Amino acid sequence: MPAAALWNTDRMLLPTTADLIEIVEVVRITDPHGWPAWEDSVPGDTIGIWEDAQEVLTQVAGIPPGVRMRCFIPGFALRARTGRHPVFPEQVLFEIAFCFDCRAVRLYGPAVTRDIAYQTFDPDSIEARDLRRRFQGCTRRPEGA
Repeated sequence: MPAAALWNTDRMLLPTTADLIEIVEVVRITDPHGWPAWEDSVPGDTIGIWEDAQEVLTQVAGIPPGVRMRCFIPGFALRARTGRHPVFPEQVLFEIAFCFDCRAVRLYGPAVTRDIAYQTFDPDSIEARDLRRRFQGCTRRPEGA
C-alpha cells in the first residue's frame, strides 16, 4: 500500500509507516470519554485480529473526509502492528480510534505526525460502512457460545 501523501486530502491519511504493518488488532475501547488523556495508546480490549492488514489499511485510506459533528466518543480502534520485521519486530506503530457518530478519527502512536493526528470521515461511504460491519462482527458471539 503506498504511503499517503499530505496533499491527498480527499481520503484518510495514514502514517508513512503503514507499509510495515502486517497485523491489525481490533480494539473495543473501554474508556471512550477519556480520550483527552490518551497519549500514545488507545485503552481497550482486543476483540479481533485481522491478518489482512494491508487490505484493511487500504480500505481505511480510501475513506473520504466528512463533516465533523461534536461528540467524539469512539467505540472501536485499529491497532496497527508490525509482524516479523527485522528492525521493528512486533511493534505497534499507530492506532486509529473511530467515532462513527461525530465522523472523526484520532491517530495515536510513535508513527503519527501532528498533521494527520485528527481527521474527519464520511461514515456513510462504502469503505466506512464495510469497516463498521467488520467491527460489529467482532462483537457478535457465535451461535451456541
